[in-house]
Amino acid sequence: MELLGLIAWGFLLLLALVVICFSLYCGYIYYQHIKYDHIPGPPRDSFFYGHSTTMLKSMKKDQLIYDLFLDWVETYGPVIRINGLHKVIILTVSPESVKEFLMSPKSIKDRFYDRLFSLFGVRFMGKGLVTNRDNDDWHKQRRIMDPAFSRIYLIGLMGTFNEKAEELMEKLADKADGNCHVGMHAMMSKVTLDVISKVAFGMEMNCLQDDGTPFPRAISLVMRGLVETRNPFIRYSWEKRGFVKDVQESVRLLRKTGRICIERRKKAIEDGEEIPMDILTQILKGEALEGDCDIEDLLDNFVTFFIAGHETTANQLSFTVMELSRNPEILEKVQAEVDEVIGAKRDIEYDDLGKLQYLSQVLKEALRLYPTAPGTSRAAEEEVIIEGVRIPPKTTLMFNSYVMGRMQQFFPNPFVFNPDRFHPDAPK
Repeated sequence: MELLGLIAWGFLLLLALVVICFSLYCGYIYYQHIKYDHIPGPPRDSFFYGHSTTMLKSMKKDQLIYDLFLDWVETYGPVIRINGLHKVIILTVSPESVKEFLMSPKSIKDRFYDRLFSLFGVRFMGKGLVTNRDNDDWHKQRRIMDPAFSRIYLIGLMGTFNEKAEELMEKLADKADGNCHVGMHAMMSKVTLDVISKVAFGMEMNCLQDDGTPFPRAISLVMRGLVETRNPFIRYSWEKRGFVKDVQESVRLLRKTGRICIERRKKAIEDGEEIPMDILTQILKGEALEGDCDIEDLLDNFVTFFIAGHETTANQLSFTVMELSRNPEILEKVQAEVDEVIGAKRDIEYDDLGKLQYLSQVLKEALRLYPTAPGTSRAAEEEVIIEGVRIPPKTTLMFNSYVMGRMQQFFPNPFVFNPDRFHPDAPK
């Protein structure tokens, strides 16, 4: 009987502890409501989940969550609060606030970037240029990388750009019979992967020619994994366990490839071989400056540039092709400009790029409607006033170029694809 009594008392104590913790958590959520409820925003779905239910429903329907944000901004104004459990994020589409926070060295990246350190428990971008939240360390990394983006070095890459573009044209020519459907995003992903791997890391991926290479699928899985991490419970989902495992293996493949690439380049340096001043060289130069650097830190920037340099360009090109196919009159103007500037030349020269003014406008208009990096966030450490709304200290501010690019007040007829918005004489 004594043992049963002790068990009963233990159960009651545990239950009391759970009730106390739950009550404290409820109190904290209520405190957050009081703290932020003066900020406009849509009605919460519930006390606990805030707006999470609406956002998760939108994701399950394969709807773009940014379209939901656009509806909210148009309804509730340029500064809105978004609740999720105890977390509150402030979305602002005020141009002045965007400029202030993204231009100020005092403004630091929000803790959101810590989520990119690993993906489903496997180290992903770690402390690379995208994820590094220490401004001083970030600037140090950035200065080391800058030479890999110099004009002189880029001029030297034109041969690779022309070579890979020619391979893409040959591939497309084989399929251009008027009856064959081609997934342009898949093709653009392959060619940009071939380009970034060669010009940044000295690797020949040969993705355009070899359908068996695992890298396009691996990167696609990683990007899907990043989207799915918005649902904090996915890692524990029985239904998604196979997907999560595939994403983890894809991240491991990228880092393993980076390790092989780094070790090969180090040996070339030791053997006195001539090496290019590419991104990989700059990554290793950072190691030399820092001393004995952990290879995992080097792999962070390998993965960062491998993913970002390929994915953003592939998306930009794909959306541009899509809009040109929808707007034959714009395509005709682009074609005329290319014919005039390039003519019958087989290889494009660096100086030719600056003469393609209308094509540049087309690319900028594609970025307006389909930004390759649709948003970012910063931590407001102190209280600020945005558009007359008081934002408490220690708040996450979210900026979204997808939303801002589709707002009538910034771009008349925002859903119309109009490259003339970016004509040199157009009002800014």
